[in-house]
Amino acid sequence: MYLATVTHQGRDRLAGRLAPQDPWRLAPPSVSLAEVIGGTLPWSWNQLPTGADLVPVLPYRPGALYGVGMNYRDAIEERGGEHPAEPRLFPKLSSSVIGSGEAVVIDPELTQRVDWETELAVVIGTEARQVSEADALRYVFGYTVANDISARDLQERDGQWLRGKGLDTFCPFGPVLVTADEIPDPQRLRIRTRVNGETVQDGSTADMVFGVPALIAYLSRFFTLRPGDVVLTGTPAGCGDFMRPPRALRPGDLLESEVEGIGRLANPVRSSLRDGAGERVTVPQEPGGK
Repeated sequence: MYLATVTHQGRDRLAGRLAPQDPWRLAPPSVSLAEVIGGTLPWSWNQLPTGADLVPVLPYRPGALYGVGMNYRDAIEERGGEHPAEPRLFPKLSSSVIGSGEAVVIDPELTQRVDWETELAVVIGTEARQVSEADALRYVFGYTVANDISARDLQERDGQWLRGKGLDTFCPFGPVLVTADEIPDPQRLRIRTRVNGETVQDGSTADMVFGVPALIAYLSRFFTLRPGDVVLTGTPAGCGDFMRPPRALRPGDLLESEVEGIGRLANPVRSSLRDGAGERVTVPQEPGGK
């Protein structure tokens, strides 16, 4: 199942489709995607009305987002680091989440080194506490795309990552949520990032140090994971701050984040609302994010 929040006749509506090529079908107006996660759909999608020209917006706003640093072998090699013995965790603030088409706003008075990190995002569907790695995927509702945008200068200055990872608009998220049955193996997905049409990241979730089951099991040892919570699973090599010479996002850029089988986020980069940050861009979605 492919689920999204779309704008229809001036209001947000839950929509779904059984296959990427199918038309979107509109759920009853009173039902949101957040309510569906962890629950049971009380209807058959084939019986619901279709909608035309529907563009996915922010699917829902997660309550908790758990970030994982240094979780791709190629990224560790690129940075000359060592493989961590345990996952490196950090919080990503819910207030940083935006949808596809919304602007990433960079305040030049706060940061000058803003970097991209496209990631597979795992959406928890069932409360998880002290779960085993063997059972971990049973607690997954689905998957989507995220970009863990990072202010590298703030990370270095603070010695921890709250500000550098948590600024407003620093977590594009969506455009659709693909249920877990559509992705039986989350360790076989291609991940790509484009800046102004240029591919800057091109990796695979097969390169994770800690795969999705290991991350869920590890997190659930310390925290209760609840329906709608999100695990950001790390990013492959190709981040701008580690290029030679280093690169950073700038106002006027177009950032695209894609995970195979899910879809593609497209977010313009602006310096303020006066710079057109309220304007939405739309990039056509290829079926299945291929």
